[in-house]
Amino acid sequence: QVQLVESGGGLVQPGGSLRLSCAASRSIYRMGWYRQAPGKQRELVAALTDGGSTNYADSVKGRFTISRDNAKNTVYLQMNSLKPEDTAVYYCNGWTGAHDYWGQGTQVTVSW
Repeated sequence: QVQLVESGGGLVQPGGSLRLSCAASRSIYRMGWYRQAPGKQRELVAALTDGGSTNYADSVKGRFTISRDNAKNTVYLQMNSLKPEDTAVYYCNGWTGAHDYWGQGTQVTVSW
């Protein structure tokens, strides 16, 4: 089993920034972030392997940056130039290559 503990969500104005963190209980091959807005399917935001390969949703390219600290088994999502359409519950995901694990989710709200 792998536990994922997220932090860093909140309310921010359009154009603002937030940083999400997710700490895993052990090393995982790929860690990333998904989000789910009300009435929509969960979608990939960004993912990063322990070798450094990244994958971003087109909607966040140039605004969000994913990084990880392998020594701390922690992944970060730096979100800049936030838009109201970024509002969603953000879920940390860990994939071992055989199993998916999920965090509890953290709310990000972009609004005036």
